[in-house]
Amino acid sequence: MQTTTRKPALRPPANQVSRRAVRYWTARAAVGWLVLTAGQVLWLVLDDGDAVTAHVVGLAVTVVLAAAHLAVMPRWRFAVHRWETTADVVYAQSGWVDRERRLAPMSRIQTVDTHQGLFERAFRLTNITVTTASARGPIRIHALDDAIAEDLVAEITARAGVAQDDAT
Repeated sequence: MQTTTRKPALRPPANQVSRRAVRYWTARAAVGWLVLTAGQVLWLVLDDGDAVTAHVVGLAVTVVLAAAHLAVMPRWRFAVHRWETTADVVYAQSGWVDRERRLAPMSRIQTVDTHQGLFERAFRLTNITVTTASARGPIRIHALDDAIAEDLVAEITARAGVAQDDAT
């Protein structure tokens, strides 16, 4: 009698990031689009009239691309970005075009850090970085509510501190 061993399917992590992440990612991306658009408008205004049509077409294309990007990207990222912790691992999924899933055993965790830039503070969001000895780099969990991030850091730190079989 032959038995086959099925590999367990790698499921998405259970927890989504904060709903405020959609507004945050939209605002952050809008800044870049506004700078580009302002540059194009300035160029159009300062043009001596030779290429006005080309500038207007370029500006229109920029506005259409910006609107599409701002409408799709934040919601798509929200649907993809997820995280989860168990007694044994920290698990994160991120990306919006390229998707990445990373797992780190609690016994391998060396540091747990938080980061808040100007925009994150305005939206009350915190990013967490879980560093291990992996050559692949740290695991990053983006755009968590401040209170959830604070609890998660405490939880990971406590679990990593008592993890057996330190392999670092």
